[in-house]
Amino acid sequence: MNGPLPREPSRNERPERPKRFDNRDYVSITMEFRCNLRCVHCMIEGTMDRLAPEPRAKFDELLAVNARERRWNGIILTGSEITLLRDLHDLSRRARAAGFEHVRIQTHGMHLADADFCESLIDAGIDEYFVSVAGPDAARHDAITGVPGSFEKTLRGLETLDRRGGVVAMTNTVVTEFSYPGLVEVVERLAHLRNLAQMEFWVYWPMRESDDKNLIASHAAIAPHLKAALKRARALGRGVEVKNFPECLLGEEASALVNAQPQLLTDPAFWPEFMRNGFYQCVYRERCASEECLGLSTAYIGKFGYEENILSPIVR
Repeated sequence: MNGPLPREPSRNERPERPKRFDNRDYVSITMEFRCNLRCVHCMIEGTMDRLAPEPRAKFDELLAVNARERRWNGIILTGSEITLLRDLHDLSRRARAAGFEHVRIQTHGMHLADADFCESLIDAGIDEYFVSVAGPDAARHDAITGVPGSFEKTLRGLETLDRRGGVVAMTNTVVTEFSYPGLVEVVERLAHLRNLAQMEFWVYWPMRESDDKNLIASHAAIAPHLKAALKRARALGRGVEVKNFPECLLGEEASALVNAQPQLLTDPAFWPEFMRNGFYQCVYRERCASEECLGLSTAYIGKFGYEENILSPIVR
């Protein structure tokens, strides 16, 4: 799981951009903290055993608010792996009944390879699927997830969704030292999917002050691969989003940087751990006009320094 960013979106921060999904229209709630993958980049692996899912009373309260106020169009059911939740179908049906037009799940997608299970989720009202794709093939994906056969199941799950009308898929690829060289290949491997509406690329950060696993790749190394992947995804008609990458290094792909996230309801114990990242550090921060960039994290600076030779302030 690579988690939410440290603020909610504001409608006044940037000019409006055409988007397939608007984060401001969604609310996210963490309902599960189990997972059956062992992803090397999991940001909550050290806290998963002590973080608690949101209680059913909080879920009930959220539904009541939306039934009364229609505050959000969509709800995101998330966790470490939400498809392990036995009452997922019931939660979706209740969310629909409370006025949510869309129900999204964040998932590794493996269980969607079971066509009957996938159909049952769709029938329960889940119409958006945010699926993690760690690499472009079995060798690289499975090495990152730690589970042999996971790529095959995830791809089959996406293809199962693709055979159904009325649903859309989104993908997320966490960008690490292991994955960044294959970003364009990820886009190409999924090019055949008709229901894939958006591809996201979340540049890795550890929930600590140092890169103990040596997963952080330099922005200079990532940039050409990331920009090429964004360009290719756009050419395929996909929406694109990038998280946690300097805006000044994206060039003509800068509009893909969207660090805001839907409002998140989760265990309060998550946030002190998250804030250890130390975002917003940049030597040009005081004279940079970017309102979307998170700058550098403490762990990145510890590994690569402040990168003042490759970064530059944005001028509007």
